[in-house]
This record gives sequence, C-alpha cells and structure tokens, in this order.
Amino acid sequence: MELLLIGIGTGNPDHLTREAEAALRSADLVLIPDKGEDKAELAALRDAICDAVAPAVPRGRFVVPARGSDAGYLAGVEDWHDALAAAWAAAIPPGTGRVALLVWGDPSLYDSTLRIAARLRPVPRVRVVPGITALQALTAAHGIPLNDLGRPVVITTGRQLRDHGWPPGADRVAVMLDGDCAFRLLDPAGVSIWWGACVGMARQLLDYGPLAEAGPRIIAARAEARARHGWVMDIYLLARHPDSGP
Repeated sequence: MELLLIGIGTGNPDHLTREAEAALRSADLVLIPDKGEDKAELAALRDAICDAVAPAVPRGRFVVPARGSDAGYLAGVEDWHDALAAAWAAAIPPGTGRVALLVWGDPSLYDSTLRIAARLRPVPRVRVVPGITALQALTAAHGIPLNDLGRPVVITTGRQLRDHGWPPGADRVAVMLDGDCAFRLLDPAGVSIWWGACVGMARQLLDYGPLAEAGPRIIAARAEARARHGWVMDIYLLARHPDSGP
C-alpha cells in the first residue's frame, strides 16, 4: 500500500498545489477523520476539497479516538497515536493500493501524521506532498517577514512556552498548538504579537500590537470564535525588542 500525505493548507481550497491536486486524483481512497459533531466542519472542509478536486475518488471515514489524560503527556500521545493507527487500518479495505490523507497545513511541521503512518503494519510506502503552513499563512496575512534581519526564529508550542518561558537566544518566537493563550504568562514589556485564527479562511481573524494591549483582545476573540464554531485553530508570532531585557 502507498500512503499519500497531502498538505492542504489552512482550510482554503486555493492553498492546494497542483502537485496536491494530482496526488489526490491518483488515490484509490481518501480517509476523512471524524472528530465528532462539534468539529464536523473539519470533515466537511475536507469533503469540499474532494468534491472540487477529485469527486470520483471514494472516501472512507475513521473515528478519531479520544486522547487519554491518565498517562503523562508524551506517554498519552504515544498511546493516542497507536489508537489512531489502528483506526486507519480498520478503515482501509484489504487490497487498497493508494490511500490519501488530507493533512491540515503541512505534514512536516508540528503534525504527527508521519509518526502515525510508521505504526502501520506492514509499513506502507509514504509520499509526502507539502502544503502551506499556518505560519506562512499568518505572516502573509499580516504582511510581515517571519524573521528580523539576520536574526533567528524559534518555532515552538504553547505548552513549551508555558512551561519554559521565552526561548533563550530568540528574538522572535512562533507559537503553535496553544489552546490556553500561553502568552498571557509572559512579561509583556517590549513584546509585540501578531495573531491569527482560521488564517486563510473566510472567517479569518487577525490582531496585532503590543502584547499588553493586544493580548486581552486576542483572548476574548479566541474564546468567542471557539464558542461560536466549536473549534478554533490559531497561531501567533511574538517579537521582543532589543532593549526589552533578557
């Protein structure tokens, strides 16, 4: 079996590359994750992409298992990935030649689809089709460069920012997978933020400014979007000015 991991950007069908479209049309089956009624829109967006690009390709559904909270974080994620691999295997009919999964953003950046694929037995041939990341969509939406001139950028998660604070040696920090607005734990002095939710989609939300001023607005906007839609995907970039201290 060959597994096609196709990056689809951040929900906008225009984010699909021509390579992604060709790969999707070449599949024998597209697997669509079912995350429950509250997040049914995520499956619907994938269905809409298939309808537009590859309507003749059959689709299958798999139920995304809940992630347990009893084990530690990493152990819990490992168990969850095992359960996801089992769900994929159960949803793929024997003898299927080429199976496609539509991966939000890109399969290589803070996404575990490749790790889950490695758990399948027998291990399939894997082809990755890169996609537009939320980080690219964020900087494009704000019209800013990711890095300052000749300076480093750290890409991290909300959990890491919460537990360890500002990464040493970084002028700019891009934060993904942050469900708790970990930026609220930072000293806001001298820090700017560029934030986006559902970037690239019709209901895109953006805000930016000094963290002390923009932070409360972002927290409120994120909570309202989650309450309205049942889910929200957001990302932000933080910049600390040279004279703001260590």
